[in-house]
Amino acid sequence: MKHNQAVPASQLYTKLKRVGKGAYGSVYKGVNNQTKKIVAIKVLNLDTEEDDVDDIQNEIALLSQLTHARSQNITPYYGSILNDTKLWIIMDYAAGGSVRTVMKAGDLEEKYISVITREVLLALAYLHKNRIIHRDIKAANILLTAEGSVQLCDFGVAGQVINSLKRNTFVGTPYWMAPEVIKEGASYDYKADIWSLGITVYEMATGNPPLSHVDPMRAVILIPRSKPPRLEDKFSPAIREFIDMCLCEDPEERLSAEELSKSKFIKGSSKTKSILREVIGRYDKWKKTSEAAKRCSIVSNDLSNR
Repeated sequence: MKHNQAVPASQLYTKLKRVGKGAYGSVYKGVNNQTKKIVAIKVLNLDTEEDDVDDIQNEIALLSQLTHARSQNITPYYGSILNDTKLWIIMDYAAGGSVRTVMKAGDLEEKYISVITREVLLALAYLHKNRIIHRDIKAANILLTAEGSVQLCDFGVAGQVINSLKRNTFVGTPYWMAPEVIKEGASYDYKADIWSLGITVYEMATGNPPLSHVDPMRAVILIPRSKPPRLEDKFSPAIREFIDMCLCEDPEERLSAEELSKSKFIKGSSKTKSILREVIGRYDKWKKTSEAAKRCSIVSNDLSNR
């Protein structure tokens, strides 16, 4: 839905606290003044470079197209409103926060990682079937609702692939990028998301993506020249096999989201999503008791915003 522009944004919605910061603006927890429903408000500055405005328009067009995708684990979108030189994008509020945020309370066990991964695969299967590459899969872009449902968010760089199903633009966050995205002049397709998912599973298992100790631009040089990352033996064969299947250097050899859903790691996952409430509960408890939490900014650590 588009809102009536005659009514000021601040009358329709009230911005509460800031809950995140991304490349194009900040995300706030907000409330619909009429229905009292809690929402997420992504505030984008339009007083910016022409390219950025194009990206923003693309994102909105894509979100509008995906509004019927609620059941596919994609963040529901409710509309957008112009507020001076800022655009407010109104979306579903995921009270559990991002997976990157809940990881601050400690590394995730495989029983949780497998459920999160299974749910993200559903979203990717839906996107890829509709010829959309997300292009920025990482733990910071996977949200949890209070009930423990999983939502894939942040379509700021998602690319719609018309006709050829190939892209050749350099976007995403370096640590999670597939080698073919980085290689100059190389084209890539939806299999780039599968690589990023493999890196995200590695991130959930170990706390950080590979190469996170080096500068992002150095990572860009190293990724195409390095052997694909592997998890060490202390992890189960099922998760190691899953990551190996995602991180094939040759995109042709990478399985699709639907095929990965049939892997041992996913087949063995808990049937109930509600176990993810345990992860949210653990984070809430950590936040209340941890001194580190007081020192941590509300914005997920700087890695998640690179």
